[in-house]
Amino acid sequence: MEGTEAKFMENGVKKPVSRDDLIHFIRSVVSSNEKQQEKDLFYVLDLGATRSLVNTWFYNLRMVQPFYAVKCNPNPAFLKEMAALGTGFDCASLAEIETILSLGVSPDRIVFANTCKMESHIKYAAKVGVNLTTFDSICELEKIRKWHPNCALLMRIKVPETSGATFKFGSKFGALPDEIVPLLRAAQEAKLQVIGVSFHIGSRAINFHAFEDAIQVAKTTFDTATRLGLPKMHVLNIGGGFTSGPKFTEAASAVKAALQKYFPNEQPGNEGLKIMAEPGRFFANSSFTLATSIIGKRVRGGVKEYWINDGVSGSMNFLKYGHDELVCTPLRLTTKNPTCKGMKTWNSTVFGPTCDPEDIVLKDFELPELDLNDRLVFHNMGAYTASRGNDFNGFKTSAIPTYFANRN
Repeated sequence: MEGTEAKFMENGVKKPVSRDDLIHFIRSVVSSNEKQQEKDLFYVLDLGATRSLVNTWFYNLRMVQPFYAVKCNPNPAFLKEMAALGTGFDCASLAEIETILSLGVSPDRIVFANTCKMESHIKYAAKVGVNLTTFDSICELEKIRKWHPNCALLMRIKVPETSGATFKFGSKFGALPDEIVPLLRAAQEAKLQVIGVSFHIGSRAINFHAFEDAIQVAKTTFDTATRLGLPKMHVLNIGGGFTSGPKFTEAASAVKAALQKYFPNEQPGNEGLKIMAEPGRFFANSSFTLATSIIGKRVRGGVKEYWINDGVSGSMNFLKYGHDELVCTPLRLTTKNPTCKGMKTWNSTVFGPTCDPEDIVLKDFELPELDLNDRLVFHNMGAYTASRGNDFNGFKTSAIPTYFANRN
């Protein structure tokens, strides 16, 4: 982590940094490090945006405790802020659990949300007191019975794929309808505690009526467990799939309506239903901005072509799946109009730095004339960016530094 920071406060409270302030801050970082080539590529973390998103979550879904999905972005400073703001954490491996515990987070704020875990990881969870996990197979129950029999369990169920999500999980995760009774009976025979149900409607959902379909299936599973004589379930994990902005308000309304319909007599609290969620993208995406540098250029067939020092093997790895649009601001360093507003633009292509011919970041994109060492600033770069990038061709995504645009 880098020490350079800018503070943006209003009445003593962190607030998100404006786009103009962010660009000004990036220029200041570039200026202060102009002789240090390794600082040409960096992230900016806006902790004010993070706090605002957490406040938005609790304002709209105060009955749902978020367990941030660490896989989305494990940046240490970001995780520390999330911990301070009172969220729990969705961990999928020993390493992720170690990371969260190292922040001083108590193990009861962690759900080991991986339905197929290595035995060594289950042993570690038992050792450190992470006592809540998910399962969707007989094999997993056998491993848990052997290595962590006191662990509370959430049955991950497959729900109808009606959300229009970009990424669906049903082919890999979740018990099928005809598997639910055998799994509950197997847990009962093994004397394991199944305390609730978990599901995920898919990442980047667009049809939030899917929450009603999913919560209905969850309620049926609750009722099935009661019919089989298991202790009453009291935990519902509604997974992720949330994005910030107006879509979140729509999703929150759908969740609340479905809970009222299928769990009308269950009030969240010590004696009632505990509701969890596992959002990742919602908190991480807009909290991070990526500042890249122009490292090469040419003109070919009337198209201006640029190379930058990050690409689809690094922070833009998600472009391989063709589902995300990049939000880009050009930044010229030697002009009184740094963001190029009103300037003439040309059809442009932007390549990443590797020798992979498919390392194309932008194509048929309008950009002004840019020079070597000018910048392309990419917004909303916190979700599945650094965490999914690799070090192909020696370009080390893991080594990209982070600056803080808003920090006490």
